[in-house]
Amino acid sequence: MSDVLQNYPSGGGDSPAPPPSRSALDAEAVKAAYRRWANVYDVVFGGISRFGRLRAVEAVNGLPGTDVLEVGVGTGLALPHYRAEKQITGIDLSADMLAKARERVQRDKLTNVNGLLEMDAEDTKFEDSSFDIAVAMFVASVVPHPRQLLHELKRVVRPGGYILFVNHFLAPGGVRGAVEHALGRASHSLGWHPDFAMESLLPAEDIRRAFIQPVPPLGLFTLVTLENLPA
Repeated sequence: MSDVLQNYPSGGGDSPAPPPSRSALDAEAVKAAYRRWANVYDVVFGGISRFGRLRAVEAVNGLPGTDVLEVGVGTGLALPHYRAEKQITGIDLSADMLAKARERVQRDKLTNVNGLLEMDAEDTKFEDSSFDIAVAMFVASVVPHPRQLLHELKRVVRPGGYILFVNHFLAPGGVRGAVEHALGRASHSLGWHPDFAMESLLPAEDIRRAFIQPVPPLGLFTLVTLENLPA
């Protein structure tokens, strides 16, 4: 795949995960943050995340394979937009968010949602090669160990399948980058990292071969599509 975003410099070789430019969010901090947000999440974040969410689902719908894992399914905002032939399993760390997602599935009669499970994305209980596609929406900057998330998704997606991330990534520089670094101090309250660098998630060789697309408006979010190569 061609890399269409050239502003993320990377060194040669399979470099180790860089020290994060942020304080790690542990699972309890994430749960607490999303417990606070669950009842208002759709109103507060639904609009600003809509373009990234719909672009990710559109990409999933266009890929081969039917078994899809949505990581960080949240309140289920994306679920109604998958094609009927895609069989969706959603996981999330927040029981409060999952309760909202289950209400949405019942209300919208979404028969292609196979399960909504409370599960740690860094340590799922799925067998190897369980899915054709995994998509993680706004999750990479929440988990404590992004490289472990990537490793886990590579494990549960079959070789030749696809892993997608839609996320906000730290701007390489400029005014936006400075603002995002400053906002990083509020990570625990927000429940996500405004200063999350792409290199914290993807090693250099994955960045080089990934298909990377800025998402409108203003490229605030980025969609990354990565083919899962055989081990």
